[in-house]
Amino acid sequence: ILDDPDLKDIDPTVLKHCHAAAATCILEAGKQKADISAISTCLEDCKLDRERIEQFCTEYQKNKDALEILLGSIGRSPLHITDVSWRLEYQIKSNQLHKTYQPSYLVTLNVENSDSGSHPDVSFSCTMEQLQDLVGKLKDAAKSLERATQM
Repeated sequence: ILDDPDLKDIDPTVLKHCHAAAATCILEAGKQKADISAISTCLEDCKLDRERIEQFCTEYQKNKDALEILLGSIGRSPLHITDVSWRLEYQIKSNQLHKTYQPSYLVTLNVENSDSGSHPDVSFSCTMEQLQDLVGKLKDAAKSLERATQM
């Protein structure tokens, strides 16, 4: 969106806020299974002009089924990490046969969802710095949670 030449004169912060507002509107409409008249009324209350409302509703209607399928696959509660495993991967050569000698960590999070049981594991690769940053953020989160429960 920020690279669109038609939007180059708009402040990037305003553009991001507009994008977030539109995404929230679409998700809430999908979550509530809102019909076009309810969406139109809401957008009229937000002072959008008739042409934009019609365009929004047309696009929403075209993508409504896919949105509902996507929202249904997300579930109602966040995933719960039940276990974590990792291994060190050491890349010696790149696909261009240059020697690289880059260590990285392959991390696998075993997750489950209380709505539907187990889910496929979440796997990612990261450098030592990225892993240290993740561990630091997790420690900060644990401390914040500990402080919140002591109040």
